[in-house]
Amino acid sequence: MQTLTYEALKINSKKPTALKDILVVEAPLQININHEAYTVVMRTPDDDTELIRGLLFAEDIYKENTPFAIKITQLKDGIPTIINCTIATQFLGKGYLNKRTLLSVSSCGICGKKELKDIEIYGDKLAKTTSFSSDILHEMLLKMSSFQNTFKNSGGSHAAAIFNTKHEFLTIKEDIGRHNAVDKVIGDLLLKNKLKNANYLLVSGRVSYEVVTKAFIAKIPIIVAVSACSSLAVDFAKEFGICLIGFTRDKKMTIYSNPNYLLNLENV
Repeated sequence: MQTLTYEALKINSKKPTALKDILVVEAPLQININHEAYTVVMRTPDDDTELIRGLLFAEDIYKENTPFAIKITQLKDGIPTIINCTIATQFLGKGYLNKRTLLSVSSCGICGKKELKDIEIYGDKLAKTTSFSSDILHEMLLKMSSFQNTFKNSGGSHAAAIFNTKHEFLTIKEDIGRHNAVDKVIGDLLLKNKLKNANYLLVSGRVSYEVVTKAFIAKIPIIVAVSACSSLAVDFAKEFGICLIGFTRDKKMTIYSNPNYLLNLENV
């Protein structure tokens, strides 16, 4: 369930009109690991398995290829409110030691971090493996937009989509949270054992630090955003070797890092 209908009052030229409006659902999900609370995320229901798989991958809690057991342990109005993940202790990564102790709201994926060092990311800079033209980015964005059904109905959801090096569509997910949508698409490809094919991460909103780090951990070298990029997102993209592009719309774009990925740059 990604949307619900609510009664509202619309004012147009000072004239009120009663209507029923479709809103994107925002609901809490408590994620337990081995029956102990790990975090609470505010998300749009559906694709919870993908969300959890992508989140635990990004948080360096579970990096193995073998799926772990996920079980719904509590429901409210048909929506999962608590899900337990059973993971053998020897497979729990270092990130498990940095348990989130606060609520992670839909607009802030790092709100539960306890110390500044918990947001530091390490790893080798991503090597350039492909080049592309600006035209293909707009084509991929149109493809992503065609699948954004929740946004078309409510106007309130974010989307993330992943394409391979041949610009072929791999997956798309929607959520009220930008970083949740990214976790869902990465988790989806992890479950399908296709994350190695990911090359382009497209997002419908703005790009923050966390979106860049999730792409880096997943080894996705190109991020394309419809909206703006934060200063820290650009700093990290440069450090990680990621080509970061914002304001990609109306045949325009702004390249913030690693422009050498683009072909015929003089014609862009």
